[in-house]
Amino acid sequence: MYPNIPELPIWIPILIAIVACALLGLMNGVIIAYLRVPPFIATLGTMVATYGITSIYFDRPPYGAQPIGGLRKDLTALGSGYLGFDGTYSLPYIVIIALAVAAIVWVLHNKTRFGKNIYAIGGNAEAARVSGVPVQKNLLVIYTIAGALYGLAGTLEAARTGGATNNYGNGYELDAIAACVVGGVSTSGGIGTVPGMVVGVLIFSIISYGLTFINMNPYWQQIIKGAIIIAAVAVDIRKYLAKR
Repeated sequence: MYPNIPELPIWIPILIAIVACALLGLMNGVIIAYLRVPPFIATLGTMVATYGITSIYFDRPPYGAQPIGGLRKDLTALGSGYLGFDGTYSLPYIVIIALAVAAIVWVLHNKTRFGKNIYAIGGNAEAARVSGVPVQKNLLVIYTIAGALYGLAGTLEAARTGGATNNYGNGYELDAIAACVVGGVSTSGGIGTVPGMVVGVLIFSIISYGLTFINMNPYWQQIIKGAIIIAAVAVDIRKYLAKR
């Protein structure tokens, strides 16, 4: 798309993508922390707006909404390459990256004051505020980190598929919600663990791949995913009401 740009070290475009998404996450944090817009509405609105911006970018002449293909091999290797052991065992790079990110987030959640503040704000933001937690500042950091992780995930998705388009990620938000709820994250806030979310992602991925493997109609797959989300949230709400 930009033939006159010189070839850059691969970490530079990856860093640019992460920083750009981190800035979008920061914008979400500002909207939620200072404009007091509910998080679901704020992130939904910025998601739709960002999709419109990227669609305009892809649709500009002379390209006409053509997907980007032919990505560099040193980038696609991150999504499809393997780290070999003794010539017999191998582990995909994308799995190694996912495990590293999960480990870092676990430490952040469980071994730092910031992690404790996250749980406090999720459980009851007003109670956290009167307890001395700087809620607004923490929200900015939370959503900035989330945006940076989205940028990393988007880069790895492009690397895995060998291309990119403005339609990448459509519907992923529902899969993410379902995986987190299945993994024990409470929709009422303040409850959830990183290992639980990892297990939820694995379970939901196995279900998705299993349905595809048996050649189930994609529309029926959507129905089943929707039913899983409703059932998981219903169970979570019943637990919340029982505790009250």
